Amino acid sequence: MNDHKPDQDLSELGLPLPPSKSQRKREATALQDLGEALVKRTPAQLQRIPLPDEVLAAVRSAQTIAQRGGRKRQLQYIGKLMRQLDEAEIAAIDAALATMPAPR
Repeated sequence: MNDHKPDQDLSELGLPLPPSKSQRKREATALQDLGEALVKRTPAQLQRIPLPDEVLAAVRSAQTIAQRGGRKRQLQYIGKLMRQLDEAEIAAIDAALATMPAPR
């Protein structure tokens, strides 16, 4: 019986293993949480955060949704958009949020 796994080949070659499904889910949840933090900001604060136009439009849309289910779907959409950003863009957004006082 062959217990060989493709990931073993990568580790034997010194290549990094791909992130586990759990790790990918943690990262996706963290980006969705970052999106939720953006939704809690005022329009003036959002202007000071370097957001792509599509993300900014989605955040503004989420701010107008009162229904719980619709808001949750919009937050998931924001998380999807955030996953498409590169690490530098996410770091810039995170840094800008860190300089602002916490929302009430």
